[in-house]
Amino acid sequence: MKERKHHYAVTVAWTGNRGTGTSAYGAYERSHEMLADERPPIAGSSDPAFRGDVTRWNPELLLLAALSACHKLTYLHLCAASGVIVTKYLDEAQAVMIETLDGRGRFERALLRPKVTISAGSDPQLAKSLHAAAHEACFIANSVNFTVEHEATVDVES
Repeated sequence: MKERKHHYAVTVAWTGNRGTGTSAYGAYERSHEMLADERPPIAGSSDPAFRGDVTRWNPELLLLAALSACHKLTYLHLCAASGVIVTKYLDEAQAVMIETLDGRGRFERALLRPKVTISAGSDPQLAKSLHAAAHEACFIANSVNFTVEHEATVDVES
């Protein structure tokens, strides 16, 4: 099979000019909108630690959400292909970012904690093992340069 390229495009529009632009560090908001095609906009800002709006998504949360969603989508595909019927999936993912003394930062690790419920008759061992396969196949996890781990639990419906 030949490799395929997929192209993505987004628009990020800064909406935080209070009238004087970036005339001073505290003179502007970190607010922005992220747009793609006909999708609803996502209200974004920086992390509150960097003068951001706590009510808006920040890039760090979006990166963690992308990791979690990619793992889930890959996992559900593998379950469907393997005869494991998933009826519920909830991930309470966490990540750690290090801010260095020079003001730079990097993610150190992410921990995905999927809680999966499968139907009676589905194989719980297979369901659990498919998380490792999903991790190996996840496009986003394969694109980052920090550790992405998962601690999955699998419950069987009664």
